[in-house]
Amino acid sequence: MLKPLRENLFIVLQRLLPARLLGRCVYRATRSTRPLLRDLLIGGFTRLYAVDLAEALPPPGGYPSFNAFFTRALRPGARPADPDPATVTSPADGIVQQVGALRGAALLQVKGCDYDAGELLGDAAAATAFHDGLFITIYLAPWNYHRVHMPVAGRIRRMTHVPGELWSVNAVTAARIPRLFSRNERLVCHGVAPWGPFAIVLVGALNVGSVSTAWAGEVLPRRSAGPHHWDYPAAAPGMALGRGDLLGQFNMGSTVVVLLPRGAAGWRAGLAVGEAVKVGATLGRLATP
Repeated sequence: MLKPLRENLFIVLQRLLPARLLGRCVYRATRSTRPLLRDLLIGGFTRLYAVDLAEALPPPGGYPSFNAFFTRALRPGARPADPDPATVTSPADGIVQQVGALRGAALLQVKGCDYDAGELLGDAAAATAFHDGLFITIYLAPWNYHRVHMPVAGRIRRMTHVPGELWSVNAVTAARIPRLFSRNERLVCHGVAPWGPFAIVLVGALNVGSVSTAWAGEVLPRRSAGPHHWDYPAAAPGMALGRGDLLGQFNMGSTVVVLLPRGAAGWRAGLAVGEAVKVGATLGRLATP
């Protein structure tokens, strides 16, 4: 009885919170270089979430801000990947929230609740390439490594900012807010490989102060009345990325959704909702290496 009540109160609280103002406050606090505030945030966070720093690659002189700590790099070899180039690997550390096949343009959010790929991408025409294809949704908890890497090799040809709300993206909210991932502010990276197109969606959330990409730097937060596109020609430098290369990073916890076209790949047998994955872990295999 108490659990449903707590969950309902959590949703009500989110409805009442000034999410944008809260996000701006978090943004400023997490980038402060004042030693007292920085050390208080890092120390409190590390104790609260029992963060394992053994695999981190601390910068010379230490972390200048909480955000630098939160988006910390890892030591070389901390996330080994299957050497087989035909494998599809995890783009992030986190929990598999959903995985499977699209039904037409519909992705499963939770049992009995779908959302539309066109809405998610902010582009109905681009979404047709993924009808009846594959998707996976990975939730990054606050204690996870928060850099996002390429699950496959390919060239990024377009980046799209889709404005939206800032709901939490944890399991409780996903179960209670319809079309959550297509309602929140998000950054869509459209890629192309010899076997077809792919999309990697970085979904913003409550307290997510920013989203950055390896080629454009900080992109969110951004004010926009509608989707905003950046197109990259085939000759653009730095847009061809290998599997496992850095794609971008989140500030605070959030979610990554990967879309693959029909027939391009198959998910690994046994890959299931609730499984903990890390960057480089094998999620599936391409049909055409």
